[in-house]
Amino acid sequence: MFLLIASFLGLMVCGVPVAVAMAGGSLVYILVSGTVPDIVLAQRMIAGIESFPLLAVPFFILAGNLMNIAGITGRIYDFAVALVGWMRGGLGQVNIIGSVVFSGMSGTAIADAAGLGSIEIKAMKDHGYPTEFAVGVTAASATLGPIIPPSLPFVIYGMMANVSIGALFVAGVVPGIFMTLLMMLTVAYFARRNGWGGDVAFDWKRLGVAGLEIGIVLAFPLAVWGMTRNGVSPNVAAGIAFAVLLGLDWRFNFSAVMALMAPVILIGGMTMGWFTPTEAAVAAVLWALFLGLVRYRSMSLKGLVKATFDTIETTASVLFIVTAASIFAWLLTTTQAAQALATGILAFTQTPWVFLLLANLLILFVGCFIDTIAAITILVPILLPIVRQLGIDPVQFGLIMTLNLMIGLLHPPLGMVLFVLARIAKLSVERTTMAILPWLVPLIVALLAITYIPAITLWLPQHLGLLK
Repeated sequence: MFLLIASFLGLMVCGVPVAVAMAGGSLVYILVSGTVPDIVLAQRMIAGIESFPLLAVPFFILAGNLMNIAGITGRIYDFAVALVGWMRGGLGQVNIIGSVVFSGMSGTAIADAAGLGSIEIKAMKDHGYPTEFAVGVTAASATLGPIIPPSLPFVIYGMMANVSIGALFVAGVVPGIFMTLLMMLTVAYFARRNGWGGDVAFDWKRLGVAGLEIGIVLAFPLAVWGMTRNGVSPNVAAGIAFAVLLGLDWRFNFSAVMALMAPVILIGGMTMGWFTPTEAAVAAVLWALFLGLVRYRSMSLKGLVKATFDTIETTASVLFIVTAASIFAWLLTTTQAAQALATGILAFTQTPWVFLLLANLLILFVGCFIDTIAAITILVPILLPIVRQLGIDPVQFGLIMTLNLMIGLLHPPLGMVLFVLARIAKLSVERTTMAILPWLVPLIVALLAITYIPAITLWLPQHLGLLK
């Protein structure tokens, strides 16, 4: 056990990428200890990605890339401006609402930061906002990407923990709304302190159109439900509602109705049994293609090829991390390291709230140094047995772990969102880090609420009958 961990940490200290460090440390342990044949390294790494739920990874990544090249980000931004641009700190509020909408399509914090971030930061700087404020609010709102469904980390966690991915998706809705409100209050605080007003004039017509778009999206599932209550089959009801929606959108050319429909289609489809969470990723891709090629006709063949190759590159890096982490996690289990750590934690405390506090601190620390996917793959085998023993719901713990790791993406030395935004804003990493620090307050408040008020996470999936 000591040799395995020492090899991994030694390679990390030498600057080796985390995935290579895990695979290399595992190989060193296997060769030196001689406890298992070296061919096991390859076998376990391959077994780590032989999983149906992992098929969702490339499709969710592709869906986010397609939304970017189809110009959906611009429509989302215009919609957010119409809805909240008149508020104090207008473009800060726009930043948050834009991220909420984009979260329903991308599933990753990095896609949110890179996709909408470049538009939002430039617009905020042009309107006179300090660059640091623009970077801070963009970083904080990017954490919504994996909390509001769909979510790539939820797919990995669900696979590792043998937890319903659909339940995880639905469990992220209320926490996502709660985090959104906290961030909007934080923007309002900064705006009042600095005397910032709105960035567009208040216009009842513009606000009414944006409100109408939200109303149309909310009316879709209500219309389907109403028709099914009157004896219409669910498939026919959904078809009628969808035909009406398309007709309205083509007639009035709404800014973001079709983009707002993405999470409705995904969650509704899973709830009604049309597709599994893994197949929902394919549905997200088909929806993105429909918008880009048919509805808006903004997607070129060149853009489609670029999105495909970007997806291949990102998927390869993610799956390599999963393969390396799977052999590392397997060795932690077979060498009894995971059990020893779990026993040590339980010897220290068997009180759920104390364990959750320690788990938060551990995951926050790990998230600052290890990639999100690798951290989930390593930590789940260690912490989940304790979670189950203490009676903590694994779905709630999945939200806790994911939010912790999203906060880790904002920190040096390995926070990817931090580096993406530093490049976009042309700031040093040090200045970007200082810009993000005030935004840790609402994120930590949200984390504590999700940790110690289970109803925030579990009410909706329980209501929909997704929890056992």
